[in-house]
Amino acid sequence: MTNRSKTIYTGVTSNLENRVFEHKNATHSGFTSKYKTDRLAYFERYTDIRAAISREKQIKGLLRIKKIALIVSMNPTWKDLSEEWFAQYEPDNK
Repeated sequence: MTNRSKTIYTGVTSNLENRVFEHKNATHSGFTSKYKTDRLAYFERYTDIRAAISREKQIKGLLRIKKIALIVSMNPTWKDLSEEWFAQYEPDNK
């Protein structure tokens, strides 16, 4: 997850869509609500939670420049990969 200033947050979840929704709506206090990390810039899927946690720890240990390179390798424009996921929940402004 990231924000407009490209602050990077790395986490693991068993339900990506739900967790992204929580980030976008700042449902939990802490780092992500403080820095408004509300954009999904990168993600990886795993079927084994142990492998996912291991990868999360590996990514968290990377230097910022390496994290940026990882994001850019899959998402060069830092587009919010979840921007259309919740359109059904937004009010119709017609």
